[in-house]
Amino acid sequence: MIDYITFYDKNIKTSKKVKDIFKSLSEDHDFGFELPKLPYSHSDLEPVIDAATMKLHHGKHHKKYVDKMNELLGESDKSLVELLQDPKDVKDKEAFLDNAGGHFNHSYFWITMSPKMNQKPSGKLADNIDEQFGSFDKFKKEFIEAGVKHFGSGWVWLCVNDGKLKIQSFDNQSNPYIEKCGIPVLGCDVWEHAYYLKYQNNREKYITSWFKVVNWDFISKKI
Repeated sequence: MIDYITFYDKNIKTSKKVKDIFKSLSEDHDFGFELPKLPYSHSDLEPVIDAATMKLHHGKHHKKYVDKMNELLGESDKSLVELLQDPKDVKDKEAFLDNAGGHFNHSYFWITMSPKMNQKPSGKLADNIDEQFGSFDKFKKEFIEAGVKHFGSGWVWLCVNDGKLKIQSFDNQSNPYIEKCGIPVLGCDVWEHAYYLKYQNNREKYITSWFKVVNWDFISKKI
């Protein structure tokens, strides 16, 4: 059981410790409003993700979300995470969340992958995956099934909510911050542009292969 992280809702009284942890995670997830540089080259994730897909995905798709997000944003002193949770200052909220969500999701996607392949969770995250899903293999199976069963474009997320790990899929560019259902831990892009050049319509093969490049070393240190 993850007993030291609880989803923080401003309408719920929580301990200072929990608030500080949530603030720290939120700040760590705040990617600003510019297209980030990749932490590796376009070809470093091959053979799992090919260079051509990475160039298009990062340089075209992600950039388009960033450009449109800034066009819609105007002036705001809020962080990206704050705006995802509460976009009341933005006129076209739906369009903004589509694009700001796309920016957040992809920014997090890049840093939670690594050329160091076949990593596994460690520490408390590994313990909690074993406790809540039965084993890492059972967790992977459930995550992959969620992605395969998701109809159309979207994302599959592992998140922390009320101290528990949960797998959820959302349409388009939504995420746990937008849906107010927890803190993102791991997200997989199941839009076709993320895999079609290499895997065509075989989403299951894509997600199964994608697990080889998940940066569990990085993620495990955040939990």
